[in-house]
Amino acid sequence: MEKIKLIIDSSSNESSEQNVEVVPLTLTIAGKDFVDDAQLDLDQLLTSMAQNTEAGKTSCPSINDWLEALAGSKWAILITITSGLSGSFSSAFQAKEMYEKEHPESHVIVVDSRSAGPELSVVLEEIKRLLNNKTRFVDLEQKISEYRTHTHLLFILQSLHNLSLNGRVSPAVAKVAHMLKIDLVGTASDEGKLEPLAKVRGMKRALKEVLKRMSDMKYQGGRVIIDHCKNEKDARTLKEKIMASYPQAQIAIRPMHGLCSFYAEEGGLMIGFEGK
Repeated sequence: MEKIKLIIDSSSNESSEQNVEVVPLTLTIAGKDFVDDAQLDLDQLLTSMAQNTEAGKTSCPSINDWLEALAGSKWAILITITSGLSGSFSSAFQAKEMYEKEHPESHVIVVDSRSAGPELSVVLEEIKRLLNNKTRFVDLEQKISEYRTHTHLLFILQSLHNLSLNGRVSPAVAKVAHMLKIDLVGTASDEGKLEPLAKVRGMKRALKEVLKRMSDMKYQGGRVIIDHCKNEKDARTLKEKIMASYPQAQIAIRPMHGLCSFYAEEGGLMIGFEGK
């Protein structure tokens, strides 16, 4: 069988590599566009966000962006940020239908992650494993769907500035949270929405809350990816705490790219993992 091309959008914090292509989203802050690709100046993006007093916006990849990524492939799997936050899945699905119509011998699977950030990468790693095990293409969609019922996302936000600008929390709540050093712990719901779970004072309690929630979500020592926005220190602390309870855990730490930094802001963590 020919090689299966893997295409994922930039909400995943992935970088393009052999057989994996990343399709970027675009962020607009105070009228300036930031393309979420390898050339993005993250420091400039974060500075613009901190100084901004109006809602920023995100733009999903166009149908043409996905079609360009598909070009030349007979078999492909596309993974997108949750359709609950973005039109990326819709664009990707329309691109699939157009591509298969123009190339009747091609087969394209589109996966709505119902999540963002490292949970997409956890799913991507499982897809790579399935391909290495020579799983038949006709069986992949069901196996990916089954695996996704065991993956989860948790996040810690140290700043609610951008969420308040975008109407997701009130400015008063964001201001009080900043003054009292209150961190927000949340998850991606089954519907693919960002859902707050707890408000705690300080990162130490936030990390403790994450460990408890991971246990509740039946984490037993499998794959974990911790993405951070300029906060490798707390990411490493969380890794150490997970390893203390689950020595067999496979844990990667990565910097966030633009889209996740837009939502999580400086100091934020996103944790993708597989449960049982």
